[in-house]
Amino acid sequence: MSAADSSPPAPRALLIDAASLIYRAFFSTPDSVTAPDGMQVNAAYGFLNMLARLVQDRNPDLLVCADDEDWRPQWRVDLIPSYKTHRVGVPQPLLDAQIPVIYQVLEAAGVPTAGVPDWEAEDVIGALIPRCPGRVEIVSGDRDLFQLVRDPDVVILYPLRGVSELSLINERYIEKKYGIPGRAYGDYAILRGDSSDGLPGVPGVGEKTAQALISKYKSLSAVLEAAMTGDGAGALGKVRRGLDYVDRAAQVSLISDEAPVGEVDMARPSGSSSPELEALAKRYGLNNPVDRLLTALRR
Repeated sequence: MSAADSSPPAPRALLIDAASLIYRAFFSTPDSVTAPDGMQVNAAYGFLNMLARLVQDRNPDLLVCADDEDWRPQWRVDLIPSYKTHRVGVPQPLLDAQIPVIYQVLEAAGVPTAGVPDWEAEDVIGALIPRCPGRVEIVSGDRDLFQLVRDPDVVILYPLRGVSELSLINERYIEKKYGIPGRAYGDYAILRGDSSDGLPGVPGVGEKTAQALISKYKSLSAVLEAAMTGDGAGALGKVRRGLDYVDRAAQVSLISDEAPVGEVDMARPSGSSSPELEALAKRYGLNNPVDRLLTALRR
């Protein structure tokens, strides 16, 4: 056996889009779950159970929960004012009150977290991927992250039912589902737009046309080159007339790897308890999910 054959495998990373999972936990866990003082803690309860299940099932070496420090950064709004407009002014006080609790528990349990002012969780994940030396599994219910898929190194685990059932999103899945190259989801999304994020897409170019263009030309850059050298007719003509939108949308919808994420110790914690963690679990009625999380973290 050679020295290369005997070297230990690269550590496997589990990057959690915490904002996405917390939101799902809030709506999937009964609102009757409350702390001893009556505070609603269903999002905290559900999220910690989800995290425990993920650690148990995926058994990562590295672990980070990425946070939305700003779910609608102003620099993205400046580029496309409609970005996530439909979510503005929709109060979620019962959810918002639980987010600090969740992060207090994660910190007390030693679970690494990362967030950057003016950046979204997806950008934090994009910046962390290059720091992971081995396979990366990203857990998120946000399809925007499909653009990060890189076989065999980076895959998405998309929740279908809590986290007990996950869809593995790799390049083959994207090719089959969308009829485009497996690494071209971001290019496809720019042309198509995304109503869930308030991104209208190139005028006159919908899902089918975007798919046909990316399928034929393989990348957005190749589509743009064809649009600029063509006669201005048909779908390419629409792209040519929408170049300003394409430029702005690329900056808004493509996940950046330049978010200034500081040093993060991504090592999986030992699963040991502490007086602080025990106090938090008791105060908020989270003893059971905290116990499950600590048990899952222990190897």
